[in-house]
Amino acid sequence: MKRYLVSCFFLLSTLVSVSQTQTTPDSVTVLKEVLLLEELREKQTTGIVPSQIIGDKIFDNFSPIDAVSAINQIPGVYVLSGALNTNRITIRGIGARTLFGTDKLRMYYNEIPVTNGSGFSTIEAYDLENISQVEVVKGPKATDFGTNLGGAILLSTREALGNSSTLSNNTTIGSYGLLKNNLSLRHADQGLSIALNYDHLDTDGYRENNSFQRDGLLLNTTYQIDPQNNISLLVNYIDYTAQIPSSLGITAFNEDPTQAAFTWAASKGYEANKYTLVGANYEHTFSPNFKNTTSIFYTYLDHYEARPFGILDEYTNGFGFRIRFIGEIDLFGIQTGYSLGTELFKDEYTWDEYQNLYAENDGDGSLQGEQFAENKEFRTQLNTFGTLNMALFEKVHFQLGLNINNTQYDFRDLFNEGDANRSAERNFKTIALPSINVNYRFTNYQSVYANISRGFSNPTVEETLTPDGVINPDIAQETGTNYELGSQLFLLKNKLHLLVALYQMEVRNLLVAERIGDDQFVGRNAGKTRHQGLEAAINYRWDLASGIRITPFVNYTYNQHSFVEFVDGDDDFSGNPLTGVPKHRLNSGLQLQFKDHLFWNTTHQYVSSIPLTDANNLSSDPFHVFATKWRYEQKLSSAFSLGIALGINNLFNVRYAQSVLINTQAFGGAEPRYYYPGNNRNFYTSIRLKYTL
Repeated sequence: MKRYLVSCFFLLSTLVSVSQTQTTPDSVTVLKEVLLLEELREKQTTGIVPSQIIGDKIFDNFSPIDAVSAINQIPGVYVLSGALNTNRITIRGIGARTLFGTDKLRMYYNEIPVTNGSGFSTIEAYDLENISQVEVVKGPKATDFGTNLGGAILLSTREALGNSSTLSNNTTIGSYGLLKNNLSLRHADQGLSIALNYDHLDTDGYRENNSFQRDGLLLNTTYQIDPQNNISLLVNYIDYTAQIPSSLGITAFNEDPTQAAFTWAASKGYEANKYTLVGANYEHTFSPNFKNTTSIFYTYLDHYEARPFGILDEYTNGFGFRIRFIGEIDLFGIQTGYSLGTELFKDEYTWDEYQNLYAENDGDGSLQGEQFAENKEFRTQLNTFGTLNMALFEKVHFQLGLNINNTQYDFRDLFNEGDANRSAERNFKTIALPSINVNYRFTNYQSVYANISRGFSNPTVEETLTPDGVINPDIAQETGTNYELGSQLFLLKNKLHLLVALYQMEVRNLLVAERIGDDQFVGRNAGKTRHQGLEAAINYRWDLASGIRITPFVNYTYNQHSFVEFVDGDDDFSGNPLTGVPKHRLNSGLQLQFKDHLFWNTTHQYVSSIPLTDANNLSSDPFHVFATKWRYEQKLSSAFSLGIALGINNLFNVRYAQSVLINTQAFGGAEPRYYYPGNNRNFYTSIRLKYTL
């Protein structure tokens, strides 16, 4: 480890010293990405790494509590949502075998890592109305952002622009007792930018035991000390309580999808969370071609969850720093852009478990009983990264990236003693993950690219141990190699925009849980998967007349994902489709705009059947879901403006599973519970008032 740190420091120092060479900026380091109905937006990824961005124009087409539908428009990205607080993001099939939550990708909020030490991310902790854009890197191409097998999701907050002061309030009411209010103050003047948001959300939910209440406060401020120095502060606080209806068996799903699972209804299961993120950033520009950004951050999560099988009381303290140098140099006569940095993330996770005596509580729900577990876990991830990108020829750009990761776990059992104690440490080998990108530009509006990159996923601490607390020395990180070929085209005077990508990713050391007894499992590496697919996005801007524009779009995902080698006990699942991944997904829609006043957007989503078992003997039903929204905006005066919106989700009242579980087990003679019902037809309306000085 020491040699690793010394080597990283030496590499950092060397490139920093070289970077003082003065060169002229080149498009190598300022390439932008577009997606769907968006105009050009600033990307956070470095150089020619392909990414896709959605922003406020896409968000405005959906309900302000429906970030899932907006993100699902990105080909290759699928968010399965069991409830507002139960989301699982999969990218190109990576993460599909995770039962609850999002892992195997890395998430950033204003370039601050918000993925915890065990690799899990929570998109529901962030209010859609406070986000200006979401940038997605699919696969392990994002050298500067972790090289996880699933990729990276980069969230950016809305900021004040120009020299202005704006106060706005957006109130939304709708079905299931929905009430959401977002109050925003933004001010920008003479180098100072302040954005302050307060959000309140309250809904009873579509199902029994499905209420959700959230309050959030976001402060994002930036101050330009002088032309060379900027400082910024980000504070995000979320307090929410959500009831948990859980998943249903097929009979309950067909008879009454609004019901909660029996034990979750009886225990009135819920979770309560208090989440805080504080980050400070300093940016210094040494020269027009060389700058540094340094961030320090702290996260805190207080989580209490009442489950039928036990009450979980936990809290997590996380902290770290991120340093990144970006610049351009003249390397062997070739103008070369580069980035170089390191990111350290540490967290301390403490959790206690108690009996749930809901059956003895006279129908009043969960009641905390005796404690049966007390644990603490220390987790450390260190990423050091660097990229070099250059124009080898006039139209050919080349980028080389390298990420070096070191992960350590220290698990401490504070409850059991003697032979029953499960305390253990696990330090994974330092792993080097290269990436190569090549981009060929026919013109400024037509290009093709190719990528080869390596990525990884860490097992959780629990997967490294046997039930007796013995370290499994053979457990290894999942690793994979991604091969990708894609193109971006602007045609017909830039009115037609086309994105297409073909990829194949081989994943080795697939992590599975092997049953060795009743409710006893041991994690092991049991196989290989192959992820192949085609992704396409096309939209056309059609100006019918002065001020009247129609924009149709179609986004399609084809997944050919399968187990290459997968033997689990006596079962050989080799050759079967990968569990939890639909083969086909289609998002299409039509947006009509009349001047800057009236907007009408209709979207359609198709999801094919999803294999629910590794044996491939059960699948979910395919479904089509439509949604529509009307939005009207009008300036009432030079200072006041008004916005009114009306939306309908699940327009044709389709019964469908918005999320599914895989390989579930039946208990007590009940059916296995695979399905999370999607909402029935529902309505919402919003009123937005804005005052600008």
